[in-house]
Amino acid sequence: MRWKQGAAFYNTPVTKSKLQSGYDPACRDCPRLAGYLDRVRQEHPDYHARPVAPFGPKHAALLVVGLAPGLHGANRTGRPFTGDFAGILLYRTLHKFGFTNHPGSDDADDGLRLIGCRVTNAVKCLPPQNRPLPDEVRRCNHYLAEEIAAVRPRAILALGAIAHRAVFMAFELAPGRHRFAHRAVHELCAASP
Repeated sequence: MRWKQGAAFYNTPVTKSKLQSGYDPACRDCPRLAGYLDRVRQEHPDYHARPVAPFGPKHAALLVVGLAPGLHGANRTGRPFTGDFAGILLYRTLHKFGFTNHPGSDDADDGLRLIGCRVTNAVKCLPPQNRPLPDEVRRCNHYLAEEIAAVRPRAILALGAIAHRAVFMAFELAPGRHRFAHRAVHELCAASP
């Protein structure tokens, strides 16, 4: 089975991560993002407005990596790709291929379950204008590297160029040999430079 539209697809080996483990729901390592979340929390006190944890089983054949939480989606609900148009598209597509129990993604309490799939973001906090800075992507990358090592996916689906670069950074590989392109498939092996 291959996913062809709007993303790069990777067949990946799993190697031990040398990076620290853990996900910090109270992370404030990026001053710009932490300050922005504080402002959003004041404007929308009922929003999650914290780093967004990954969603899905701890071990999955497919790991979907997006950019970052959306303002009125994951940042509101606390679940990746939930409550916004991107989530509607993603979870309907995952359902079509048997990776969810139903196509909805309106709310974190909607009963959605992922089957053999996990969804995460390259950056765990909401960035202003949905644009994380390169140093914010780097600072958050150890979470993604740890997740790839723990989940042990057979395939990683990167949704966009920033997510693509973050996946290669997590593998400590330069993305230059494997450029992002829609419908691209990159075979990665442990010996990759």
